[in-house]
Amino acid sequence: MPKAGVKERLEYWLVAGLAGVLGSLPRPIARRLAGLHTAIAYRILSRLRRVGERNLDLAFPSLQPEEKQNILRALFRNLGWQMVEFSRMPRYTPQNTRDWLRTEGLDHYLAAKSRGKGVLVLTGHLGAWELSSFYHSLMGHPMGMVIRRLDNTLLDAYVNRIRCLHGNRVLHKDDFARGLLKAMHEGGTVGILMDTNMTPPQGVFANFFGIPACTGSGLARVALKTGAAVLPGFCLWEPGEQKYVLHFGPELNFVRTGDSEADILAATEQCNAVLEDWIRRYPGQWLWIHRRWKTRPAGEPPLY
Repeated sequence: MPKAGVKERLEYWLVAGLAGVLGSLPRPIARRLAGLHTAIAYRILSRLRRVGERNLDLAFPSLQPEEKQNILRALFRNLGWQMVEFSRMPRYTPQNTRDWLRTEGLDHYLAAKSRGKGVLVLTGHLGAWELSSFYHSLMGHPMGMVIRRLDNTLLDAYVNRIRCLHGNRVLHKDDFARGLLKAMHEGGTVGILMDTNMTPPQGVFANFFGIPACTGSGLARVALKTGAAVLPGFCLWEPGEQKYVLHFGPELNFVRTGDSEADILAATEQCNAVLEDWIRRYPGQWLWIHRRWKTRPAGEPPLY
């Protein structure tokens, strides 16, 4: 275990202890307990709530206040449920998850994988994003994940150990380009969260809900360079089924005109359009409390 200071150790034991409690309770009880705590968090975390309200104003300007509140309450509940699933992931097997977790569109993934040029899974902070890659590996399809290192080295090691229990591997954002290209050349699979605010030159301004958003261009650059397949993948709670469903959408087709920078921008905007479509379908499961439009084009005023 990495060396750490007192604060890091306290944070680690707090999180690990909470995970131990949630992981030991029956799943329905743990979900109800997490829902209660996140309902309280919704009320007391006013700064995050204001960010969420602002984002909803930007994305859905016609929403009524009550509708925004309902979406944000659903988001906080979703975050609590995801904490429960993460706490229980070490004990999950294909057998004990079959009643509440399934995959849809796996044929899209398998067809893309069979081409042998690698697969880039376009995803975001929608639904149970930690559960998605974990379940995919649990069912025999390990993959790489592009992530940012946690500031707490103990928590970083703890979280990554669970993520990688069934063959997944971590590619850190501070040095992912080389690993990403290597994975594609080997015909591997890597998931990329594309819905976070970036800064130039790592990001380009691509429309997202009709507003320019500084978006990571790495996926588009690698796909256009290597010919890797790109398809969306999201693990979403389906209330009608009372199940999580790991959805894989059809493969995206990027246009190559010979103008590399224009092609990268067009492909990035295409990815944003796909993300937006899924978020519109499941608005209560996206991370509205992230300042997605923080970075602005030169000369534009801040939105927050």
